[in-house]
Amino acid sequence: MSDDIWALTDFIAQHFTEVASPPKRRSAANSATDDNNFGPDSDMSETAAPQPNSTSSHYDVIIVGAGISGVGAAYHMQDQAPGKTFRVLEAQSDFGGTWRTHRYPGVRSDSDLYTFGYRFKPWSGTPIATAPEILAYMSEVIAENDLARHIEYGVTVVSAKWSTVECVWTLEVEDVASHQRKTLTAGFLWMCQGYYRHNAGYVPDWPGMPDFNGRIVHPQNWPEDLDYAGKRMIVIGSGATAATLVPAIVNEAEHVTMLQRSPTYFTTGRNRNDLAETLRDLDIDPHWTHEIVRRSVLREGALRTRRALEQPAQVREEILGALNGLLGEEEVQKNFTPRYDPWRQRIAFIPDADFFDAIKSGKASVITDEIDTFVPEGIRLKSGEILEADIVVTATGFELNVLGDIDFFIDNASLDLSESVTYRGMMFTGVPNLVWVFGYFRASWTLRADLIGDFVPRLLHHMDAIGVRRVEPRLRDIDADMALSPWIDPADFNPGYLTRGLHLMPKSGSKREWRHTQDYWSEKDEFPAIDLADPIFAYG
Repeated sequence: MSDDIWALTDFIAQHFTEVASPPKRRSAANSATDDNNFGPDSDMSETAAPQPNSTSSHYDVIIVGAGISGVGAAYHMQDQAPGKTFRVLEAQSDFGGTWRTHRYPGVRSDSDLYTFGYRFKPWSGTPIATAPEILAYMSEVIAENDLARHIEYGVTVVSAKWSTVECVWTLEVEDVASHQRKTLTAGFLWMCQGYYRHNAGYVPDWPGMPDFNGRIVHPQNWPEDLDYAGKRMIVIGSGATAATLVPAIVNEAEHVTMLQRSPTYFTTGRNRNDLAETLRDLDIDPHWTHEIVRRSVLREGALRTRRALEQPAQVREEILGALNGLLGEEEVQKNFTPRYDPWRQRIAFIPDADFFDAIKSGKASVITDEIDTFVPEGIRLKSGEILEADIVVTATGFELNVLGDIDFFIDNASLDLSESVTYRGMMFTGVPNLVWVFGYFRASWTLRADLIGDFVPRLLHHMDAIGVRRVEPRLRDIDADMALSPWIDPADFNPGYLTRGLHLMPKSGSKREWRHTQDYWSEKDEFPAIDLADPIFAYG
């Protein structure tokens, strides 16, 4: 161990001596219970701070959404383009996006916070974090960087119209509470609204649902008054949401049944990072710790993903073998053996095996079958079995939305994004002065948000330097015969929410720059090297 410590110390000395030593900060993991926390439920929320320029109607950049991507975009604008005016518009009453929308019991990240957290803000809690912990972390980012004055809450964007003559976006926005509308203009739009509708999740239209005598709820719209103590519950779904919800409610409910049409891949481990704990024990600067652990996690993730894609049979055997030791081979064969290869959908991580412990306790069970119909007492399966329930939770996924379901117009012509071709999954042919953050499936979403957070200010500075006000990607002459395909190849990655809405998404090309590659480990080097003088970029 001592040799490892000396090697680690030498690594730090060689690679991180340029990092300044900032003052120590509160642990974001502990700040949710800190008396001074400006968390989402605090009366002293930083979002209540005065917002200078709130009467302005024109901004250099308007950022849509104050979730993990939008708050990050605001930081990067302030840090890398301090001379630009910008405004963040958020439909909800406070920041947080996903972590404010989802309030079901036990809601937590399915990515580690060393990579899901921002690269510029150290994370010092457990790798898998609860929603309150993530909101507290984001609150610190807003407070420490004085971002609250740039964010306007409770407003939705109804329409966005681009004028080529004026080189400006005109946005019609509506106050959620009063329904009053106003107009804002911007030179550039940075879409950080995510990829799904926040007001309602996806629920299949099963037969007999009106006949059910109990209550049907979706995790995305969890009712505050839902009393499940002593109740029989069915959770429909097989993904991370279902596996998170079951152990969170199992102790109060009479019994919880997870009903799935087909199994998902699950892995487990301790909710702890040993390298991070060692560095903290050595009193290493938090910024250094964050960066070292981040690089370590990314390297391990790259190796796991590569193995899963190159050796799917072997990885499948390893995953199922580990579950055999936890649940027994018969249970794994029946309910935990997916039909697809690893990483064709996200692999759900179960921290500290809490989901499996719930099953082993007998308080929870898993059934793999299809729904025939709802009946008054519960659900009748296609096998003929009837599952009785007082409450049914439909953890059945999201409704994909494209650019926030905003009505977009280009010079008064309605925009059909499915007719465009994506440039690196963030810009679109025929759509000027707009960037969309769409994160990674096989790595943390925020990794891509940070890469785009560097790209946008660099692009804006370049446009200023060459004296132009408009930019859009265009297919070059050498791209004229390029084959076009769906946004994502369903054979490569095929979650339900994406395949259901794939026809709404832009096309991708066969060349790398015309695809959303899902490859952070290459894009982290490719994005900083993007040549802004490339003929792909049409300026005006």
